[in-house]
Amino acid sequence: MNAIVQNLPELPLSKRLKAGTTRDHDSVDNLVMGSRPFESNERYAYFLRLQHRFHGVINWLYQDAELNQLLPGLQELPRFEAVCADLVDLGLPVPTEPQPVRPSSPCAALGWLYCAEGSNLGAAFLFKQTQKIGLDGEKGARHLAAHPDGRALHWRQFVTLLDGLDLTDTQRDEAIQGALDAFDFYRATLREIFPA
Repeated sequence: MNAIVQNLPELPLSKRLKAGTTRDHDSVDNLVMGSRPFESNERYAYFLRLQHRFHGVINWLYQDAELNQLLPGLQELPRFEAVCADLVDLGLPVPTEPQPVRPSSPCAALGWLYCAEGSNLGAAFLFKQTQKIGLDGEKGARHLAAHPDGRALHWRQFVTLLDGLDLTDTQRDEAIQGALDAFDFYRATLREIFPA
């Protein structure tokens, strides 16, 4: 486990997650941009397939009863259907929904959700990039569009729920490991889908 996180046990969960995953977050960020997903519709199609796989494997988490008790309103947040609509907008085949990921515990699932919801905050830049290839929130880039309440407000609400959970240090560590697993999955999937 990240030494920074171990030395700062008093951090709220969201801050522990950020401290424990910064290197992984940055590596995924660099990998995505290095793949030039907004260079053309063809490159963007690879990106959509990547997004379909990632949001597909976690789609069920948004409907999970226990997770919805921990994070009220979670069931309103999935973006998998929007990714599918984006694929249709571009005339691309919609793959079957991938086999769901099975985090080791509900707390590990929180880490996966932290990655997914955090990516929506960072999607503002990506959303602007899609406009360069003629896409927007009505066509092809629906899943990158802002939450109706705005990105920042939505993220603060999500973080407040995370930080309000009464978790043990072990459970917090499980959440961090879940987030690391999510980043690993995303990296591996990107390398599989995008041409070398």
